[in-house]
Amino acid sequence: MKLEGLKVLDLSMFLPGPYLSTHLADHGAEVIKIEAPGEGDPGRHIGKGQGGHKTFFRNLNRGKSSVVLNLKNEAGREALLRLVENADVFIEGFRPGVVKRLGVDYAAVSARNPRIVYVSISGFGQTGPLSGVPAHDVATEAMGGLVSLNVGSDGQPAMPPVPIADLTASLLALSGVLMALYRRTQTGQGDYLDLSMHDAVLASMPNVLGDVFVDKQPPDRLRERPWGGNAFYRLYRTADGRHVALGAAEIKFVRSLLGELGHLNLVPLAERGPGPHQAPIVAVLDAWFATRSQAEWVEYFRGRDIGFAPVRNVREAFDEPHVAAREMLLHDADGIEHVGTPLKFTREPGRVSFAVPGQGEHTAAVLGTAGFTAEEIAALRIAGACG
Repeated sequence: MKLEGLKVLDLSMFLPGPYLSTHLADHGAEVIKIEAPGEGDPGRHIGKGQGGHKTFFRNLNRGKSSVVLNLKNEAGREALLRLVENADVFIEGFRPGVVKRLGVDYAAVSARNPRIVYVSISGFGQTGPLSGVPAHDVATEAMGGLVSLNVGSDGQPAMPPVPIADLTASLLALSGVLMALYRRTQTGQGDYLDLSMHDAVLASMPNVLGDVFVDKQPPDRLRERPWGGNAFYRLYRTADGRHVALGAAEIKFVRSLLGELGHLNLVPLAERGPGPHQAPIVAVLDAWFATRSQAEWVEYFRGRDIGFAPVRNVREAFDEPHVAAREMLLHDADGIEHVGTPLKFTREPGRVSFAVPGQGEHTAAVLGTAGFTAEEIAALRIAGACG
């Protein structure tokens, strides 16, 4: 696999950092998850689970090793720095300033290994007036303006359905880590990556910043395609109370479908672009989609060259045969379901490991490969430095 031989130390918890290191692990990297004594990663205790592990934790930590180190203990901190000497990537997701207090900030880590690629993922970054503010995903989305665009049927902002800030920051961090590793092949030097979830939110909206940058105003939702301002880029209710998505904003599709419905006179409204003036088209399509069930519309559009999809719930989404064909739904030997890797290489494809580490399961083995003797490991345990 493409990342075989790469060693990653991951101190992060919850979602952004572990999601990053999972992609690295799926493609051959050795990922060593560093957990604190006691609770460990809180993800171990979130939601439902099977086979002794929570689904949340399994999806984000498969194929990794778990080492318990007490970084508030001098011996535990030194043990981590010894692991650093042979590592390639270091991931942390603490609030700014915490790793410095623990003695494992970039200055301390790079002093032991100048080739290390060190990535910090935080809510608002390591610098700026908000850098020390605690934040989970929704707070950075709210501050970044994204929540204001996620409006429910009551006209009020609604909770985002997926943690976009977490996931976008994680994937940007993945890109940054790979860039730094590539550059290291030329310079021999590692680098430090300061990844802000808030920055990631701001960077995720390049398609809706016309009003923001030109007129210094927030986007007018009713005039923007992503939020229903375009009749052909919109959700419609079906006869059975379900919904379908029409994603066919190109004029050729507009002419084709409105022609079929006998409403070519409405095409000029679509040609003017998104906005409230498209209400007559919306009314026609509302009435049309309300005449059949979702399943009937799926059959109607099958084979037609037009962007259309039924609105599935998440269980239905994973039951779609296409998902199995793409190996995005996998089953282990016990029949437990796992999400696959979306990175599909022809040569050296990724390989999902179904193994989920118990907390501290690999402490002795990992320390042993780093040169610790059995006596040293025993002394660390006695000192409360590891688990």
